Amino acid sequence: MHYQSERNHGCRISDAWTYRGLKTVVMENELIRIVILADKGADIYQFVHKASDTDFLWRSPWGVRDPSTFVPTTGDGVGMWMDTYEGGWQTVLPGGGFPSAYGEADLGLHAELNTIPWDCVITEDTSDRVSVKFWVHSYRTPFYFEKTLSIDVGESILNIEQKLVNQGEEPVHCCWGEHIALGPPFLSNKCVIDLPGGKILNHPEYFHENNRLQKGHESEWPITKLSDGEYHDLSQVPGKDFHSYDQSYITDMPEGWYGITNTETGVGFGVAYPVNHYKYLWYWQSLGGGTGYPWYGRTYNIGLEPFTSYTNEGLANAIENGSSLIVQAGQTVTSSLSAVAFESRNGVSSISPSGRVVLK
Repeated sequence: MHYQSERNHGCRISDAWTYRGLKTVVMENELIRIVILADKGADIYQFVHKASDTDFLWRSPWGVRDPSTFVPTTGDGVGMWMDTYEGGWQTVLPGGGFPSAYGEADLGLHAELNTIPWDCVITEDTSDRVSVKFWVHSYRTPFYFEKTLSIDVGESILNIEQKLVNQGEEPVHCCWGEHIALGPPFLSNKCVIDLPGGKILNHPEYFHENNRLQKGHESEWPITKLSDGEYHDLSQVPGKDFHSYDQSYITDMPEGWYGITNTETGVGFGVAYPVNHYKYLWYWQSLGGGTGYPWYGRTYNIGLEPFTSYTNEGLANAIENGSSLIVQAGQTVTSSLSAVAFESRNGVSSISPSGRVVLK
């Protein structure tokens, strides 16, 4: 866009940026700044609370890489995704979790929308509101997907409207998720997670040498059990010295929202979403225990990820357990969600669908 009016106040947006070879969109107001990698899955790479200089999103040890200039050494479905995983927030569709086959389509880890470039256009650009639309076609499935991101002046809320269309002439299964990873310096053992309740389902099998949660244990939020039988409060984020690598799922939530607050720094991050669509909140816990490939013990982060389906074992597993989303031929499925930065040392009581936070 060569003739866009430039501003240094209120809401601002530009799609004229490039970061490490990737087309990048920057949108901001006086409270928050959002950076989106259009050429790499339309990933949300930064979500910054300006007043405290806090970026809530985690960065992987290798950071942003341009997939078009990177040649993987093998065709492994996990490694190829990890090679260019920068952290942040990905749209996951149609295969949530580890590689699996869908008919004749071989789907890798979290395939396939977040490793390919998306088109984008700025749809609104005023000092009161800015919006940008991204859209993409999947390669191995017949899906069209679009999402529109908007921020308003005076609000620390990112609103997202999404649309999925099955352009095929037969029903197609999918897992649709928001792969949101949070990390330091925001994340610490001073962080507390609030959500409206629900049932905890720990991953049904031990999958890593540093799994500390009791496999398959079911309980009410926030208390679960460790593998040694001790009770463990999932709402209290441990430090890196907890040395765990685990996965849980929260389901049967009465409302779709969560907030995570750093009680020491006084800032927090929340997401509100339709719980009738995203029926499972995946809780990835990489708390210093991610030894071996790909983390080699370097990482301290969590993922709080709304998903339509579970577990993280791939689309075939979700079909088998009946949790996959079935999109009929020609059907359009929509969803709305909001992400918000807030200031609090005590956590939140609720977050409305539009991102309005009620503090404790």
